[in-house]
Amino acid sequence: MTEAHSHRVFFALWPDHEATSHLSALAHELTPRGGRVMHPAALHLTLAFVGSVTPTQLPKLGEIAAGIRAEAFDLSLDRLGFWPQRGILWAGCREVPQPLRRLAASLADALRAAGFTIDHRSGADLVPHITLARRARCGSLPRLETPILWRASEFSLVETRLHPSAASYKTLASFPLAEPEAV
Repeated sequence: MTEAHSHRVFFALWPDHEATSHLSALAHELTPRGGRVMHPAALHLTLAFVGSVTPTQLPKLGEIAAGIRAEAFDLSLDRLGFWPQRGILWAGCREVPQPLRRLAASLADALRAAGFTIDHRSGADLVPHITLARRARCGSLPRLETPILWRASEFSLVETRLHPSAASYKTLASFPLAEPEAV
């Protein structure tokens, strides 16, 4: 598959404006020197990384996502983490909401059933996080005293465009999550 004829895609949750502002401020606070703070428009939580697909495969990905039945949920980012091997500073959840686990697993299962190969860290192996900075250097991380909250009410199919200094993202389609029925 040639680069000109492929699309590098993934499925993600995008934080709302308020959560994005808090995450961006946190990234700048925790990465005062060294490292590359993520641009606010790039802050997302990956559900399933598909990778390179042909233009003719894009509609199938949309059909798969449209067939996912999952509920909206509140996401609370209350944990900071650091993966030193890649210098990744991230924010995540101490307790992963079950609706998030179900959404990621359903999406991963449906993609695999349709013949797509997805990153092994997707679905049931998902470590829900939002990358705040890359090539960072961290010692100890503070506790997040106030969680960063947002309501996940949709998920998106996103294309990555790689540039020499960073990546940019284009939302190709979004898919609503149903509000849980009142009991």
